[in-house]
Amino acid sequence: MHEPSLVILAAGMGSRYGGLKQIDTVGSNGESIIDFSIYDAIIAGFKKVYLIIRREHEEAFKAALTDKIARFIQVEFVFQDLNDLPAGYAVPEGREKPWGTTHALLACRNQVHEPFAIINADDYYGRDAFEKIYNFLKNEVKDDAYGMVGYRLDNTLTDAGTVSRGICEVVDGELKEVVERLKIARKDGGAAYTEDGENWTKLADDSLVSMNYWGFTPKVFETARRRFDLFLARSLAGNPMKCEHVLPTMIGECLEEGSLTVKVLSSAERWFGVTYREDKPEVVAMLAKMKEDGKYPFDLWK
Repeated sequence: MHEPSLVILAAGMGSRYGGLKQIDTVGSNGESIIDFSIYDAIIAGFKKVYLIIRREHEEAFKAALTDKIARFIQVEFVFQDLNDLPAGYAVPEGREKPWGTTHALLACRNQVHEPFAIINADDYYGRDAFEKIYNFLKNEVKDDAYGMVGYRLDNTLTDAGTVSRGICEVVDGELKEVVERLKIARKDGGAAYTEDGENWTKLADDSLVSMNYWGFTPKVFETARRRFDLFLARSLAGNPMKCEHVLPTMIGECLEEGSLTVKVLSSAERWFGVTYREDKPEVVAMLAKMKEDGKYPFDLWK
């Protein structure tokens, strides 16, 4: 089997954050979260990383990231293009919003030919997660039998606002359903979600959630193309400016039709990220503490 690679979703617009948060500095030596993810991936065994970005951001990523990591891991850019659509479809006039992470995954279809993990650029996942997914990709993954790293819900919340999470139903170690909750927050000492902004429903703190950390083979591109085509046919006319299709939705649809399986690899790591700009001070402090405790060197790329 081919050596596993890491794919990083870094083409988002960061509308809630207010800037290119994928390479915003949060580390004490000028690192972004993506630096720590790639460092942990290298320790776990990964030797190649694909960065899915927008073409206009290539020089910014080279200056902030790839020029300093290229000595340690093979790097390849993948460009997500809004115009990369199936025959018969065109971008609605005035649309700037990307089509979502299923579309971003499809951007890799001509470049990635080996088993791969896929993650968000602006999320900190923890070394344990990289070690588990690498071992899974190296020894277990096969076509239509994929993997996912799952996290406790209470380890993934922010105090800065609501977050979207895929709430997972797991039976005998396999994912059976993903229910996307778009507005989850801490309420009355626990987690809860709302659909109307006023009424809240409690969620168990130990609910397992998807943080968009998946392990796939290239066969997933066939699945993504089929589901993305169906999404366009179903949603484009009704919401041409903002409709999007995301990986948890794609996986949930496939689980419902029984076209694939997903093994759940649970991690006790604390997830954190910069969903909102108000999250940044806490992220800076947590990463600084990890360096002080010896989990990371002061200079990751010395």
